[in-house]
Amino acid sequence: MAYVGRRATGVGKRALGKSAEEVNRDIQLRTAQHIFEVLGELKGCAAKLGQLLAIYELALPQELAEPYRIALSRLQDAAPAMLPHTVHAAMAASMGEHWRSQFREFDDRRAAAASLGQVHRAVWHDGRQVAVKVMYPGGREAVAGDLDQLRRISYLAAVFLPGADIKSVTEAICASVTEELDYAAEADHQRAFAAAYAEDPDFYVPDVVAQHGDVLISEWIEGTPVPRIVASGSRSERNRVGMLMVRFVTSGWGRHGLLYADPHPGNFRVLSDGRLGVVDFGACCAWPPAGFDELTLDYCKAIFTGGPEALAAATRRHGFVETGRAFDSEALYAAISPCGEPLRHPTYRLTTRWLRRQVLRTTNPRLTNVVRQMTMPAYFTPFARSFLTLVGVLSQLEAEGPYRAEILRWLPELAAAFTHDEEPACTTRPVDLGAVRRRRAETGERSWSVG
Repeated sequence: MAYVGRRATGVGKRALGKSAEEVNRDIQLRTAQHIFEVLGELKGCAAKLGQLLAIYELALPQELAEPYRIALSRLQDAAPAMLPHTVHAAMAASMGEHWRSQFREFDDRRAAAASLGQVHRAVWHDGRQVAVKVMYPGGREAVAGDLDQLRRISYLAAVFLPGADIKSVTEAICASVTEELDYAAEADHQRAFAAAYAEDPDFYVPDVVAQHGDVLISEWIEGTPVPRIVASGSRSERNRVGMLMVRFVTSGWGRHGLLYADPHPGNFRVLSDGRLGVVDFGACCAWPPAGFDELTLDYCKAIFTGGPEALAAATRRHGFVETGRAFDSEALYAAISPCGEPLRHPTYRLTTRWLRRQVLRTTNPRLTNVVRQMTMPAYFTPFARSFLTLVGVLSQLEAEGPYRAEILRWLPELAAAFTHDEEPACTTRPVDLGAVRRRRAETGERSWSVG
């Protein structure tokens, strides 16, 4: 009803002579304020949303930033530390009454906040230093209530993207958050990543020590948190960490068939030996789904060597526009093509200013903005989360590096997107990327170190 009221007010203002662009921007502002007010009242998902949204603040238009920051501050402060007796009760509920016998030491003080719980430092019975992640009591019920609230306000996103299938994307997001409550699945994801990156010269994934109910115990990581490097790291440190994060996400997809979907800076530590330690595998999944490699190749070829017609064909082929909807292919290319700028150069430096330009252009409230008419298939949601979060962190770091070369190292099939050929990109049949992936896995290609 609030949205309807804002639309009616907008019609009245237009009648008083205010331009359509001004009216739409006013509607967006008021809608954003309402959304952020609701987000600020969430409980179960508060910390998780706070982590994700802290990255996206970089790209917000200035006039939308203030209500956002207020809601964000509420989200980040919404999860007070559990008192010791609450921690003990949660541990007993998952590990049994004699849970302390499994540890030589257990620190009742919270060492870190997890998205839906908190982490304690302990010493396992065999002497290993461990991190114990405990879910907040009642966390599932709080999250379920929050997701119902998000479903109720999700239609407001149509103000920003009127062509999107908001319901399907919202359900995909809700499913992803719900899956992060499954510590058994998270333990399986972490074991898969730990095995994939065992003895890797660039990365360290801690082993899972044990998992019982809503308690996940992993080897402890000691290192410099990436947020500290964002705040005070040297230029070389920021560049190196940024490129390592790109490598971890891209090599997981290209080499191991795994997507790390939550590359938030708080999930990374720089170890004393220079490796990048990675934690929190609740949002991960097997990747890519059928057809995704072809989607990536089609879009890259259209953007880098094809042109507007090729991009329009790829957009229709892969379901990013509703069947039968007409759109301006030239305008779509003009809106999306600049986003590929980091891959057009041997090296490129991402900045918050660059990121903000991309967001402002693609979310322009004018009715003529073709991006507003696009949609997003639900299966694309985990990749969109991973990619957008990663780009946000790289922009925070202002990381400079050879992005194209790094991506092509792990996804060499995309090299065709940067080479002109005689056949139009929109009609070229994709190579058998599944065969390429199998050959790459069989050869056990190793990573190379960042200099």
